[in-house]
Amino acid sequence: MTDWNPRTNGTLRGFLIIIALAAALTAAGQAGAVGLSVVFLVLRIAFIVVIAIFVYRLWRSNREEISMWPTRARVVLYGGALLALVDVAATIITPWPTGGLEALVFFFVLAASIFAIWRVWHDQHTYAY
Repeated sequence: MTDWNPRTNGTLRGFLIIIALAAALTAAGQAGAVGLSVVFLVLRIAFIVVIAIFVYRLWRSNREEISMWPTRARVVLYGGALLALVDVAATIITPWPTGGLEALVFFFVLAASIFAIWRVWHDQHTYAY
């Protein structure tokens, strides 16, 4: 038998909190929409910061190995990472893409930069053919 007491049932308590927040934002009307947009903007920026911290830690653990790569490989790696960062930041901070073609361009640029990073990493770790 399940426990329907909100004090002990974590799932029920979580759903009740979500319902209470939704009711408060609905009751607040336009001010609630403005507050919610501010919360979403803060979450978008926090998402970029978390990704940046992850990439920095990944780079820091491999920087000695990357420094021994040829110049072309390093330029492609860092260029692909910068292009992916600018592409994702443009979609989070600005209202871009707004249409289907712009979304297609976004995903193409992101896929191309990820492929460039993967290809350089793979080329530098392939020792025999």
